[in-house]
Amino acid sequence: MSSQLYKQKILILDFGSQYTQLIARRVREAQVYCEIHPFNLALEKIEAYAPKGIILSGGPASIYDADAPMLRREILEMRVPILGICYGMQSITFLLGGQVTRAEDREYGHATIDIQDDTDLFHGLGEQEGRMMVWMSHGDRIEAMPAGFTALAGSRNSPVAAMADPSRRIFGVQFHPEVVHTPDGTRLLKNFLYTICGCEPTWTMASFARRTIRSLRERIQDDRVICGLSGGVDSSVTAVLLHKAIGPQLSCIFVDNGLLRLNEAREVMELFGEHYGMDIHLVDASDHFLACLEGVTDPERKRKIIGREFIAVFEQKAKELGDARYLAQGTLYPDVIESVSFKGPSATIKSHHNVGGLPEQMNLELIEPLRELFKDEGRQVGVELGLPREMVMRQPFPGPGLAVRILGEVTRERLEIVRAADAIVIEEIRNAGLYEKVWQSFAVLLPVRTVGVMGDERTYEHVIAVRVVDSLDAMTADWSRIPYQVMGRISNRVINSVKGVNRVVYDISSKPPATIEWE
Repeated sequence: MSSQLYKQKILILDFGSQYTQLIARRVREAQVYCEIHPFNLALEKIEAYAPKGIILSGGPASIYDADAPMLRREILEMRVPILGICYGMQSITFLLGGQVTRAEDREYGHATIDIQDDTDLFHGLGEQEGRMMVWMSHGDRIEAMPAGFTALAGSRNSPVAAMADPSRRIFGVQFHPEVVHTPDGTRLLKNFLYTICGCEPTWTMASFARRTIRSLRERIQDDRVICGLSGGVDSSVTAVLLHKAIGPQLSCIFVDNGLLRLNEAREVMELFGEHYGMDIHLVDASDHFLACLEGVTDPERKRKIIGREFIAVFEQKAKELGDARYLAQGTLYPDVIESVSFKGPSATIKSHHNVGGLPEQMNLELIEPLRELFKDEGRQVGVELGLPREMVMRQPFPGPGLAVRILGEVTRERLEIVRAADAIVIEEIRNAGLYEKVWQSFAVLLPVRTVGVMGDERTYEHVIAVRVVDSLDAMTADWSRIPYQVMGRISNRVINSVKGVNRVVYDISSKPPATIEWE
């Protein structure tokens, strides 16, 4: 559970919806702090959390399934405002004696609801003849409301699309206000947060940064902290927060595994060592990693070797530095959710390397200053701390680095090719003003050669694939429709500037079925 530093908190109970994290993001965007916990969270923990309001998520189950997740009735008697979304609304109805039935037609996609009561939850909505566009996704519907409830809205397929018992401040909606397909959904959630729960928009990244620096200083006292610095957004923000809190008591370790982007090690050392004046230690282990990867072509073996050797190199350097009590990591809130989720899509996602990783081997206490934040909130903290925008807005980069952007064996020659091509892709995407508009853009070296003609001579050289995708959270992604002129400039520059390449192709695969990275 979170500390009691946040006086205004919303509790989100997860029934397995694919949209649960979206609910939390919308609440945070309204500048109200919230946390996601499993639907069966112990009642005493809920009471200790002292929420200003509770949101019940949707879920894939039917209320009549044998293993359907069940809401505790005691929660409905806590006299705390409650909003049930989809399955959450059906749970409320079932527990309080209403009737939930299978809908004749499963309702999925856009729908229009007629608002019948706009005094609380729907205040200021339905300005076009009392109607509102929403996104439905359900197979069951409310046939009869529990005693004390009245309908707030209805649709052709769902006569009770929203309901409320104002005396108990319990509300339910059949649709999903958290998704972008419900255009006024954020306004509805704000009505619940501000008007019904009485929250104020006090959750800001400026206040988070101040509070975190203060609490880090109080916790660490005179002890030392080691931080693994990768140059990515999460570890960079973590390092700067700690530096502002404890200054020279922080030692950062940057491992150059030889699989980094062009000039990355130099840029990291200049920014954090020279500009911020941090105690940062560069470990050049590029030869070691290349030796370990010699002859390896299987992508999963690559990942395991790189992860294993990184831990070994990091651990050795940490021992050399000695007498540290804490290890700092850039764990984010989605990593935490995926590690504790009781039910739902996140239960099948692989556990994140930042949750339960290095500390098991190093016997150090873990510090995770960003574990309450989503990725975009972490970026905002970086802005508040004065990190350069190009660092804060940096695109995701895989932990194994360029090794998973080289299909086949990783060699020094192949690394030089993909590193040079990748730098050109990034530069041209930046020049076109697209870098912050797309999720990721990079080059991949394929394990094939093709015939070409250069200077009237036949060539038989490598192929570079360019991958640019649009995404919100990397769970799904679509290939970016970047202008042909940008594609042309990338192709011309790569072929003319990168020795050993005579062909460039563009990846137009979406996720799913493909993944963002090629390995």
